[in-house]
Amino acid sequence: MEAVLLNPRYHQALSILKGFRNGAMYGLKVRLPHSLVTTLLFHNGSIKEKLTFILRATLQHSKNLAFFVAMYRSLMWLCKMVWGTTRPYHSFSMAGITGYVVFGENNPVNMQVNLYLLSRITAGFARVLVKKGYIPEPHFKVFPWFAAFVWAMVLCLFEYHPDTLQPSLQSSMNYLYTDSTLWSNVWDFLVYSSSNLW
Repeated sequence: MEAVLLNPRYHQALSILKGFRNGAMYGLKVRLPHSLVTTLLFHNGSIKEKLTFILRATLQHSKNLAFFVAMYRSLMWLCKMVWGTTRPYHSFSMAGITGYVVFGENNPVNMQVNLYLLSRITAGFARVLVKKGYIPEPHFKVFPWFAAFVWAMVLCLFEYHPDTLQPSLQSSMNYLYTDSTLWSNVWDFLVYSSSNLW
């Protein structure tokens, strides 16, 4: 077995298999604790319904990451066999095809993963623009302006177009900004909120 694993002839195929395994394990590692905490805190239903939701979300995240890694690596291997090398446009197009196939269904897990990646690549792309000299390096603190823009946008959308926000964000914003204006006694002012968030 070890002879096969260490044989350079099989390295590319085995890296696809190991990428599948790593995708599944990473999906399990990040989704299970997240789903466990958010479901127990914020979802209604019986314990069985909550556990079913946790397991489904975890399975979907793990499966999607596993298949994404395996499909992307396979397509990149194909590019290398056809063209003898790979270029950035191969990576871009093969990842785009794989993203469409694997993460293209609009569901809560895919939405969260895609939005997470969008936030990270937006920051990364800005750094690339500075690194390549397309925009000058700022000589002031950028992060406070970034925070100001993000919070200005989310509150403006929440106040005037709440239906455009993702349901979990709507629920959080309602709890923070709408439910905090409602109470009828000391109990629901200090201890209990009428919101179904808790």
